[in-house]
Amino acid sequence: MRTKTIKKNKINVVTLGCSKNIYDSEVLMGQLKANGKNVVHEDENDDGNIVVINTCGFIGKAKEESIDTILHYAQRKEAGEVDKVFVSGCLSERYKPDLEKEIPNVDQYFGTHDLPNLLKVLEADYKHELIGERLTTTPKHYAYLKIAEGCDRPCSFCAIPLMRGKHKSTPIEDIVTEATKLAEKGIKEIMLIAQDLTYYGLDIYKKRALADLLEALVKVDGIEWIRMHYAFPTGFPMDVLEVMKRESKVCNYLDIPLQHINTELLKSMKRGTTHEKTTALIHKFREVVPEMAIRTTLIVGYPGETEEMFQELKDWVEEMRFERLGAFEYSHEENTGAYVLEDDIPAEVKFKRVNEIMEVQSQISWELNQQKIGKTFKCLFDRKDGEYFYGRTEYDSPDVDNDVLVDAREHYIKIGEFIDVKIHEAGDYDLYGVPVKKQEKPLPLHQKRK
Repeated sequence: MRTKTIKKNKINVVTLGCSKNIYDSEVLMGQLKANGKNVVHEDENDDGNIVVINTCGFIGKAKEESIDTILHYAQRKEAGEVDKVFVSGCLSERYKPDLEKEIPNVDQYFGTHDLPNLLKVLEADYKHELIGERLTTTPKHYAYLKIAEGCDRPCSFCAIPLMRGKHKSTPIEDIVTEATKLAEKGIKEIMLIAQDLTYYGLDIYKKRALADLLEALVKVDGIEWIRMHYAFPTGFPMDVLEVMKRESKVCNYLDIPLQHINTELLKSMKRGTTHEKTTALIHKFREVVPEMAIRTTLIVGYPGETEEMFQELKDWVEEMRFERLGAFEYSHEENTGAYVLEDDIPAEVKFKRVNEIMEVQSQISWELNQQKIGKTFKCLFDRKDGEYFYGRTEYDSPDVDNDVLVDAREHYIKIGEFIDVKIHEAGDYDLYGVPVKKQEKPLPLHQKRK
């Protein structure tokens, strides 16, 4: 009679969604490792016998990906290929009763604030003393640093408060401790993330304290770049700009999702601003920090968006010439303020509008990139892929922004190093260049403007 082989449990953590989820998975993995557990992140051989899926529940496509992933591992469990499947994160927080009913083969579902309970079922203890201890899953030279959880904003299209709860800032000293530990591991760039950076500090310091946090973080030895993601336009603390201008470690970069520009739609979205106020804010940014690269995201196809409203948005994008921009189709999410409105824009119209916005942005990006030819930029190199080393300037965040490509057949660059690169050629989104300390050779024309 064959007996079952006793094997040591290997926990495979699978992360879906945004950088906040990456951070949460890293904290979970740090806790598991501290408990002596064998833990991996998205194991390439997919051979973990215990699987934890950290899900996203933000919009339709993200929810579909999360559900497909849960079903995949539930089927693998059914086939005896894995022993246990646990689900955590935003989708599980938002739809736990439905998921338990529809996919009962999952061992247990956990929400966004259930880390101690998740650890308990994984036979691990939550260790309060592990501030800043996490297993980073990003390349060894950069990491995300979450400075707050949740959101107090009332945006009508957004389900994040349903999944993440109210805004809760992390104390400055805890964030500095975490940044220091990251620097000791070789991290050179930290990306500050939250649902709303603008609100940071109001709950615990009774004032907007993002500038104070930056002032503390620039003193951390080893950290060379500090990048800000996900600011909210209403109530933005302008003293942050002064720190950005004064401190070289703070990247001249700001990710500030603006969503739309039509005042009527902004009111329906409950964004607390207008066309005029938003435009004035962007002008102020550029007046105080002329070198700043502004990244924004826009929503098209929101209920009631007329052709005239969309044209206003399109014209405004052309006028503002954002350095970085993404556009998304509106997703009609239950239990949000906008759900009572009719989702009256056809899917094909939403798709067309996204493409029109991105076509405008592609031209703007190409024109801005042409101005970089002949200039030299400090770049941080993330990876080698094929015949190129891929790096970024301070104006670019990983995975979402432009890359600087250096020909690996002609030059060698150590990953995770800062190198000065002179730009020789530019496409819509990619720049091509050579390290300035080496003999410069013009690169062949890899990308032509269509």
